[in-house]
Amino acid sequence: MPEETALRRTPLFDRHVAAGARIVPFAGWEMPVQYQGIIPEHLAVRTAAGVFDVSHMGQLELRGAGALAFAQRMLSNDLDRVEAGHAQYTLLLDERGCPIDDLIAYRFGDDHLLLVVNASRVDDDRDWLERHLGDEVALDDRSFQTAMLALQGPTALELIELPQLVPFGFAEAQVCGVPALVARTGYTGEPGVELMCAMERAGELWDAIIAAGAVPCGLGARDTLRLEVCYPLYGNDLSLERTALESGLGWVCALDAKDFTGADALRGQKQSGVPEKLVAFTMSERGIPRQGMPILPGGVVTSGTMSPSLNIGIGMGYVPSAAGDPGTPIEIEVRGRTLAAAISRKPLYVKETST
Repeated sequence: MPEETALRRTPLFDRHVAAGARIVPFAGWEMPVQYQGIIPEHLAVRTAAGVFDVSHMGQLELRGAGALAFAQRMLSNDLDRVEAGHAQYTLLLDERGCPIDDLIAYRFGDDHLLLVVNASRVDDDRDWLERHLGDEVALDDRSFQTAMLALQGPTALELIELPQLVPFGFAEAQVCGVPALVARTGYTGEPGVELMCAMERAGELWDAIIAAGAVPCGLGARDTLRLEVCYPLYGNDLSLERTALESGLGWVCALDAKDFTGADALRGQKQSGVPEKLVAFTMSERGIPRQGMPILPGGVVTSGTMSPSLNIGIGMGYVPSAAGDPGTPIEIEVRGRTLAAAISRKPLYVKETST
């Protein structure tokens, strides 16, 4: 019988337990799924500010004279489009154009980049990159030395003292007395920052952000927030079974600007067309779609939930390309019942703004 691998814990684990969080296994970690509840945590981020422990995410550092050239070969987006001090959403693809992972690349300079990757993909990403490393670049896995917090919401940027940054800008700064890398990135569709610091300082930073008024939030709210704005989740919406074009991520593939792993396959598919594509949908009848449920007349749900902001069932899934236009009626098979739904434009949730 194979030996069970012990689940890892973030440096904030004891604080989550003390706060009454419900702990669940996720990507090899024991993580808080909720504190007071998914709906109030979700709404706190939509209306004020919430903070998430995302220390399970991986950090892979590239250094050396060949770091930028290596990243340009391995990643789908064009890092020449961003200056030092800026980050970029991108994909790590295999030769078929299928995502090994989706990630954020931080450009410190031509000789120094940081890749923040999904927790479930750290080992695969590192192994893939190491197999392709050249002489002028070194890879350092800093995943177990770095803690990461996400402060998100319309009041997040005023809650504590932060450097002034444009979206996807980043800088090193003292945050609540803790040295941190501050990035104007996030996974909620709201303004906010992601903060990376040394593991041993994470508790101090978390406590200060909570004391300032942020609501502690778990993975449950993180999932409903990202699904409302149609951000894909690796393992649900993205996988090695679908190409970047099928996943709707052709916009992060710089096919006209450079060559990279998987580019030839994607260029061929762009010419021939994709058989299926990832779409968003909303339920027309009361029901909650979940991953794996059939979409009729053809397709499958990859992510689904009850939207706390919209108060309807929402989801994403793959359907034949010819039947994937917004407004197209579909049906979702929910626990033996066939319920009406419709393909919708992305994002599903758009914040109202005063005019």
